[in-house]
Amino acid sequence: MFPSFLTAACWAFSVVFAARSSRLVGGSFANFGRMLISLILLAAWAHCFGQGVAGGKSFWSFFVSGVVGFGLGDIALFLALTRIGPRLTILLTQCLAAPFGALIEWLWLGTRLRSAQLFCAAIILLGVAMALAPQRHIEIQRRTFFAGAIFGVIAALGQALGAVISRRAYFIAHDAGLHIDGGTAAYQRMLGGILIAAAFFAVVQRFRPNKTRTRQHTMRALPWIAGNALAGPTVGVAFYQWALAIAPSGVVLPIVATTPVFTIPLAWFFDNDRPGARSIIGGLIAVAGAIALTQV
Repeated sequence: MFPSFLTAACWAFSVVFAARSSRLVGGSFANFGRMLISLILLAAWAHCFGQGVAGGKSFWSFFVSGVVGFGLGDIALFLALTRIGPRLTILLTQCLAAPFGALIEWLWLGTRLRSAQLFCAAIILLGVAMALAPQRHIEIQRRTFFAGAIFGVIAALGQALGAVISRRAYFIAHDAGLHIDGGTAAYQRMLGGILIAAAFFAVVQRFRPNKTRTRQHTMRALPWIAGNALAGPTVGVAFYQWALAIAPSGVVLPIVATTPVFTIPLAWFFDNDRPGARSIIGGLIAVAGAIALTQV
């Protein structure tokens, strides 16, 4: 369970850094930039200290996991963010990824969770929903809302399916007598994900170029992009892969779903975004559920 908590903490910092960089240079540029930096860092680790692109069938499973999770899932997440905002998007993706992951892993890999684990996972998701639910009515056009909701569901499905494919990749590696560390697994996933991210970035630049982005904006955004790359797809995903190597996705994903709860105090510190009482209560419930999950 410990690497799941580390993942949530790292991704919380990643969310804050991503918001800062996106405001300066746009979401597609910030996303592609952080993945490119992460690829370089992960490649250095994997080829110097890890297993590089070794693994055979397991490598291709990690690669496909990156295409689904890093690539398609992140694109859907970005499309949802621009339509229904960060709170509703994170609420959808984080609360749906866990049950999607548990269901997919049960149907595909036959992994069953105990009743106590399912109960604690439900408590975590309840707390996350309370913490992230909008405090007031949000005025969004019906068509825009439904489009954003669909993209949010696709993002959750991408995260869940990517996690289960990673679990399958670890099984394949284990059967072949190979040990793939978390950093190497993250690198192999990134190789697949960055292809999709690069193609999406190229399309966006071709049809919707950001004419307001200047060299000054880019230089100001670089530290935030680098911090996002380190906390998110590099160290954070390495911990995430470590967690998936030792625990079912139905256990890992609910703990990772507390990422937005970890984000609340960071947003307060960095952006003076003071949380409401319901956000604090929901955060405490989610943390309590996560702690309980480590004991069952």
